[in-house]
Amino acid sequence: MKKFFLFTLIACMLTALIGCSSEKESAKETTAEPKNALEQIKQRGKVVVGVKYDTNLFGLKNPSSGKVEGFDIDIAKALAKEILGDEKKVELKEVTSKTRIPMLKNGDIDMIIATMTITEERKKEVDFSDVYFKAGQALLVKKGSKIKSVADIKKGMKVLAVKGSTSSQNIRQKSPDATVLEFENYSEAFQALKAGQGDALTTDNAILFGMQKQDSNYIIAGDIFTDEPYGIAVKKDEAELLKAVNDFLKKYQSSGQYDKLYEKWMGEKPKK
Repeated sequence: MKKFFLFTLIACMLTALIGCSSEKESAKETTAEPKNALEQIKQRGKVVVGVKYDTNLFGLKNPSSGKVEGFDIDIAKALAKEILGDEKKVELKEVTSKTRIPMLKNGDIDMIIATMTITEERKKEVDFSDVYFKAGQALLVKKGSKIKSVADIKKGMKVLAVKGSTSSQNIRQKSPDATVLEFENYSEAFQALKAGQGDALTTDNAILFGMQKQDSNYIIAGDIFTDEPYGIAVKKDEAELLKAVNDFLKKYQSSGQYDKLYEKWMGEKPKK
């Protein structure tokens, strides 16, 4: 009987040890590191998106509600719904033209949806989705200004732009004799224009439309003088996440939801 009892005890201990080992292996499997950025987002249960807080119509923090609103914000929410099933499963983090790529590369955000123009130079640092918005660079001036187009920007004039933007680079090429003053964000640049610190402010026409809407004393001078296609940026070599973003954009556009969103913020249907 003693031998039988001892055998039974040993058998139970072995069973318990095997069970613990299995549980540990199972725990390892469930807590395994995600293989890519898309898996990481799904495991975390939210997508972290870098957006602008100072760009009317695209990403602007409403002082009354404290919420960030705009075209890019609604795109981010729709993307979260597509990937995670709920538009609320998105965390918005403020970026500027200067900080957005470093924040993406550092892992502070999963992607950038922030009026970001697709360029060959930027493609060396990030991967871009298909184009989700077509814009073009223009000038914003005070009503009555002698500046009617980029050709009117002469030596001695001051043009305001934002650090890290393609607009800053483009205006130096188009108007090499002008002085370019750079600011941290669009809000600062627009305030500087209203304070008389410059003759014109330059960035994408879509962003300037928002400024013009804020203050009707300022108008867009002439036509666009560059093409500025916006893309959603993700880290390099995250093929699964990039595919998910592009699949979402195709579905969103083909369903007619994109046209409705465009009209909601821009006041007109997108030009085909």
